[in-house]
Amino acid sequence: MLRINIVTIFPTFFEGPLGLSIPKRAAEKGLVEYRIVDLRDYTHDRHRTVDDVPYGGGAGMVMKPEPFFEAVDDLRPEGPIVLLSARGRPFRHEDAVRYAVQPDLTLLCGHYKDVDQRVADHLATEEVSIGDFVLSGGEIAALAITDAVVRLLPGALGDHEAAATDSFYDGTHVSAPSYTRPPVYRGYEVPEVLRSGDHARIEAWRREQSERLTRERRPDLVERADADEEA
Repeated sequence: MLRINIVTIFPTFFEGPLGLSIPKRAAEKGLVEYRIVDLRDYTHDRHRTVDDVPYGGGAGMVMKPEPFFEAVDDLRPEGPIVLLSARGRPFRHEDAVRYAVQPDLTLLCGHYKDVDQRVADHLATEEVSIGDFVLSGGEIAALAITDAVVRLLPGALGDHEAAATDSFYDGTHVSAPSYTRPPVYRGYEVPEVLRSGDHARIEAWRREQSERLTRERRPDLVERADADEEA
């Protein structure tokens, strides 16, 4: 069973999302355990202060290092300790695969202007971003990573093939388009090949569409695949 530890100043943020859909079913099956840690429980003043003004001056507040270190001391994690940060490297599908086979995963959610750099340098084992944009805090990123990881756990999905045909599953392609009934809606038709019953043609069409969309929308994946082949 995978344990996912989430360290945050907003523990109630996770109650709804983790109680729905695949994250909920995976927990009910005993595939994953969520431990939501309130960072303010590791403060030592009556105001439960987790932030302070930055050294050197400047706008915004910086999250203090002590609560993060003490929270992780209590957790005693054996797997990755991930700080969610706009400075981090991009989170990718291969990271989700790697996290899914660990004994545990600890996600540290920042807030305010920044997190004291000593957390990144001396506590976290990785610093990860989910995109080239800034969020108010790490909670949304933690949820995104949690969902990406949990759905890969054996038994989390009813059909493993559903995950195996997802975008980025092999790290080189986005998935082909999907259609369902009705065959015609407001004059828009489902491609004939998908209704043909010819599985070889359908597979070829999906492969072609996946390659086309990858070239158009994610040329960086094509470049990475070409570089891997040349290496």
